[in-house]
Amino acid sequence: MHRQRRAKIIATIGPASSDQKTIRKLFDAGADVFRLNFSHGTHDDHKKAYETIREVEKTVQRPIAVLMDLQGPKLRVGTFEDGGVVLQEGRTFRLDLAKAPGDSLRATLPHPEIFKALKPGKTLLIDDGHLRLEVRKCGPDFAETKVIVAGSLSDRKGVNIPDITLPIPALTDKDKKDLEFGLELGVDWVGLSFVQSPNDLLELKALTNGRAMIIAKLEKPAALDYLEEIVELADGVMIARGDLGVEVPLEKVPVLQKRIIRVCRRSGKPAVVATQMLESMTNSPTPTRAEASDVATAIYEGADAVMLSAETATGKFPVRAIAIMDRIIAQVEADEDYDHIMDSGRSQPEETAADAITSGARQISTTLNAAAIVTYTASGSTTLRAARERPPTMILCITPEERVARILSLAWGVHAVINNNYTHANDIGVVASETALREGLAQQGDVLVITAGVPFGAVGSTNMIRVLQINAEH
Repeated sequence: MHRQRRAKIIATIGPASSDQKTIRKLFDAGADVFRLNFSHGTHDDHKKAYETIREVEKTVQRPIAVLMDLQGPKLRVGTFEDGGVVLQEGRTFRLDLAKAPGDSLRATLPHPEIFKALKPGKTLLIDDGHLRLEVRKCGPDFAETKVIVAGSLSDRKGVNIPDITLPIPALTDKDKKDLEFGLELGVDWVGLSFVQSPNDLLELKALTNGRAMIIAKLEKPAALDYLEEIVELADGVMIARGDLGVEVPLEKVPVLQKRIIRVCRRSGKPAVVATQMLESMTNSPTPTRAEASDVATAIYEGADAVMLSAETATGKFPVRAIAIMDRIIAQVEADEDYDHIMDSGRSQPEETAADAITSGARQISTTLNAAAIVTYTASGSTTLRAARERPPTMILCITPEERVARILSLAWGVHAVINNNYTHANDIGVVASETALREGLAQQGDVLVITAGVPFGAVGSTNMIRVLQINAEH
């Protein structure tokens, strides 16, 4: 079984989708990766979901990636005497560290780090930007603000500070406990929230120590000042458009999305577009036309994957949401202009043998109308390099490592198969042919373009390219 598309789909597991029957239906509908959101649920909930995904994986006999998404710091106001207040435009409103319940004049903001970083003239956004406050006066334990955009404010609403890099680590104590739990389970990818600079990734890399791949979630404007460095350090990037869309003007989000995808593709790192992609399907059996266009735009821009959150975690139509996203992606990729767009976005290969061979494989596959590009890899690097080229055909990855096959479930155009029945260069043609036929990627007489590193098992040693016609004499 292989997908009839190249971009991948991530489904978030939640109360609407955690049982084995639904997870199987989500996979059959098109989900390639399952996300465990550690902002919600208990460790027992996530363990049960993880084990269920692995049971489905055995049943379908396809590698499935599991992404654990760390919560990160959550900045929130405190509680109110009557559960909430209404802030009036132009009025003064105080935020401080006092523990007393709030009222129409003040509220608790239990984050001293914020007050240390604030300056007069800075903006505070509350409740996903529905309320906007301007700092007029501040100190180490308070801020006097003016209400610029008024509205209702209730208990524990979130706070965003768009103009400031906050002295808050991306990994909280909760995140560290969750991380160790997730790594013990065997998750394949770890999503890091609240990334503001490359330094935020260094601690996570040390803690994971190669046990999982890292996705940097870009939701803070400060991170964009270090975009290239963050992409270089991370194994992939998620464009978390929810918080990003709160902290930057909405009209900038599409431009930033395109820029981030371009940088990721140039570096050969998977880019995920997330948040509100088919949001209306949380309660509706069909998305809006604008949502369908939003998904299509991400695919035309070259995203490796698109993600559903509430649509599959708590929505009424989780399987239908995946199926519709699958159809949208397939329709875009069938557009005669799609491959031309992907080709126009290719970067020049680096001056290495591996890059030259991978670039050459793409060109040969196009010229010969090959059925597939076959990559032999132990680490996944060869296959990710092939995905960066965005060839007009599927990439069949043959790897002896189950973990690598799972990780590559997130990569554009990759169909990964676990196989260690090759020990010599003479074996690769036979194994490639048999695998391509069995997986439905090729037929008798089709051409395969094969890349590999000899000797086998040496990371980053791609040094061979071979053209093979299935069942032809060699």
